[in-house]
Amino acid sequence: MGWEEWLISTIGRALAYGTPLLWGTLGEVYAERSGVVNLGVEGMMAIGAFSAFAVAQSTGNPGLGILVAAAAGGGAALIHAFLTVTLRANQYVSGLALTMFGLGLSGLLGRGWEGIPLKHPLPPVTVPGLAEIPVLGPMLFQDQSIITYLGLVLAVVLWVLLYRTRWGITLRSVGESPATADALGVNVYLVRYLAVILGGILAGVAGGYLSVEYRPAWTEGMTGGMGWIVIALTIFVAWDPLQSIGGAVLFGALYHLSYRLQPWVAPELLKLMPYAAAIIVLTFVGLGGAQRRRGAPGALGVPYARGEK
Repeated sequence: MGWEEWLISTIGRALAYGTPLLWGTLGEVYAERSGVVNLGVEGMMAIGAFSAFAVAQSTGNPGLGILVAAAAGGGAALIHAFLTVTLRANQYVSGLALTMFGLGLSGLLGRGWEGIPLKHPLPPVTVPGLAEIPVLGPMLFQDQSIITYLGLVLAVVLWVLLYRTRWGITLRSVGESPATADALGVNVYLVRYLAVILGGILAGVAGGYLSVEYRPAWTEGMTGGMGWIVIALTIFVAWDPLQSIGGAVLFGALYHLSYRLQPWVAPELLKLMPYAAAIIVLTFVGLGGAQRRRGAPGALGVPYARGEK
């Protein structure tokens, strides 16, 4: 295989695997920009994956399955928002509980669906004209998912909203100093609710993509730790939607290479690559206050009550 074919294959598959990472990271970026950490991404993705598969298999409509997955992820995130924003519970404990709840609930409800192939998965998309461009065409515009393209567009839209609109200023101010935002008339609780629920919706879509297109079937544990990679990616991309594209593709490439390099490197070692990279990222940015230097929201992880600074 020539270098062009190797590059085309690697980037193409990196986009495919990086799609759920991108959607999940975009959602977590917005949740954390509001000051709320949600470690329940893995659980929301699992709920989304099962919901999408069950609906798509029952109705024959994978698009409807994705919509239901989004709603399921948003509903799970609403629980986290209620606990952490309204009741001011510990955000990390609540997120971990949501992950365990999501994995357990999806595993329980999915027992009767295990191992059944999806009858009507989402078909891949080839962009006419652009797919004919040498190297770049087959790499980016041939046999990719519509959810992949929507994710790339969404990343741009969310970047514009975050940095070029009044809503983005409001969101960032709530994450930096909720007391100041409150004094200026911003409803801190509403902003945080909306941001957390948006994060859940996008995580639900990420999970739904796995079961209706990437691996069109339901298998317990099919998220395979992606939610934890999303948490690391959020920090790695400095809470920036546009940088999320590069981060997702990078980790997607690591996952793909863990299979492509197996003839030369031990498979057990290669399978550790994406997760080891996530641990390394968290370690480096956590040393010496690196999170603040990279632009972490000032009130990240801190519950807010009106009247308190």
